Amino acid sequence: MSIQLLAGKVAIITGASRGIGSGITKLFAQHGADVAFTYSASAEAAQQLEHELTAYGVKAKGYQSNAANFNEAQLLVDQVVADFGTVDVLVNNAGITKDNLLMRMSEEDFDRVMEVNLKSVFNLTKAVQRIMLKNRKGSIINMSSVVGVKGNAGQANYAASKAGMIGFTKSIALELGSRNIRCNAIAPGFIETEMTAKLQPDVVQGWRDSIPLKRGGTPEDVANACVFFASDMSAYVTGQVLNVDGGMLT
Repeated sequence: MSIQLLAGKVAIITGASRGIGSGITKLFAQHGADVAFTYSASAEAAQQLEHELTAYGVKAKGYQSNAANFNEAQLLVDQVVADFGTVDVLVNNAGITKDNLLMRMSEEDFDRVMEVNLKSVFNLTKAVQRIMLKNRKGSIINMSSVVGVKGNAGQANYAASKAGMIGFTKSIALELGSRNIRCNAIAPGFIETEMTAKLQPDVVQGWRDSIPLKRGGTPEDVANACVFFASDMSAYVTGQVLNVDGGMLT
């Protein structure tokens, strides 16, 4: 890649071992960023991703970490600063779903989704703000969803967590803007990943047909928006929600 928009920057990306997270880490590395990424389970997949990223000539390291745990998030950022020297970009991408209609949804499933999807954003943003305040610069990118913007039947927990992320994003943008720290959110639509590959082909085609651009998104479509927010190209953009949805919410 001839133009490296993230050269010299250090990024933390959570939930990066597959899907959208994996796509973001690879594009960040291609654009010259040193990448610290987190994973929850597969050490083997993380090691493979490390090798892929370092092939681009950048520094990359995977950390097994539970972003939903406040102390683990603090420890993670301390480790990354020790290993990489600083943090310029945080991408809060870790997330889960536990879908059900409200009448069937357990308290445990509601709490777990809120913890992993929303509390992790608080945990890591709080942890990185110290280094960003010291540097007087930084970009925080929160991975929301079109479901957080418009809601979705059977996903009250997920929608609440993703909508909460948007409110958090706008508040942090107001709090940290005077220190040149920006905070934006991305709301992906129907993105085709390993998860959607498990769906029935006719269901997937139904989604595609309902989207104005007549296709599902790719992890790279979302990653491109992340690169924009992480780079100096978006130096005057903060507190925004960018829908990457093929026109789904138009």
